[in-house]
Amino acid sequence: MDTAACAPDRAPVPSAEEIAPVFDTLVVVGPGLIGSSVLRRAKEYGTLARRVIAVDISPEVCARVAELGIADEVTTDAAQAAVVADCVMLCVPVGAMGPVAASVLPAMRPGAILTEVGSTKVSVIEAITPYLRPDVPYVPAHPMAGTEFSGPDAGFATLFEDRWCLLTPLESTPADAVKAVRTLWERCGARLREMAPAHHDRVCAMVSHLPHLLAFTICGTADDLADETRSEVLDFAASGFRDFTRIAASDPIMWRDIFLLNRDALLEMLARFMEDAQAMARAIRWGDEDYIVDRIERGRKIRKSLIENRQA
Repeated sequence: MDTAACAPDRAPVPSAEEIAPVFDTLVVVGPGLIGSSVLRRAKEYGTLARRVIAVDISPEVCARVAELGIADEVTTDAAQAAVVADCVMLCVPVGAMGPVAASVLPAMRPGAILTEVGSTKVSVIEAITPYLRPDVPYVPAHPMAGTEFSGPDAGFATLFEDRWCLLTPLESTPADAVKAVRTLWERCGARLREMAPAHHDRVCAMVSHLPHLLAFTICGTADDLADETRSEVLDFAASGFRDFTRIAASDPIMWRDIFLLNRDALLEMLARFMEDAQAMARAIRWGDEDYIVDRIERGRKIRKSLIENRQA
């Protein structure tokens, strides 16, 4: 799909009094940061679904969701919840998408919509495709919002405000199903863009996956330093290093799966970064001031554009 033809847009978030919910019953499988934020948005605004059901395999997580009061019903049985759903949203790690889809799709009623929030799209679509039914539309999505925290306590209703949600519908996905999922995310406050799955993975490899890989690696390098130097690094950490540690505090299982399942695109971006890092190293070694200043100025321009685009 031509991304240039899909201009960014964002609709005002309507109130419950102004418009009916998108779905009667929304089932969220995996009430972590993203899932619990969707649940909170649904409960607080009332425009996503009349009823929301949270599903998690952990009884402890289910108990916490019930205690927080962010779902109308909580269960460990995904298939049982899927029976009554108008939309099932999978908010589980990308490596678990296939098995979870296999458990919920046979139980879903005809016309109900399956969607998910995976950070990789080609691998997730490939994992889910064997279990798809022609009478259950599937709308892949990726809300590009988050923090380093996880679990049901980490979510908040405004997480998606002014953040991008990327939709990667299949050629066979009915237009009304795409519209419904698009409306759900618009009512979460997100800005929408549609693109092809492979293009999504290359974009996210650069803007999300590579920065996380670098953060984990830099923190690992610091941790491997000699004891005295390591202590000083931790004692005198400046804001730049602290920013890396914030990213590096992210969930290890989730990011392990993302790295492995977006392997090709991530390695491509890593190779390009390493070439650019080597070029910067040469500029520093030989005193190429113009090259160094050019790279710094380009970084400043990118930061300015993010601020202007309300993404920083």
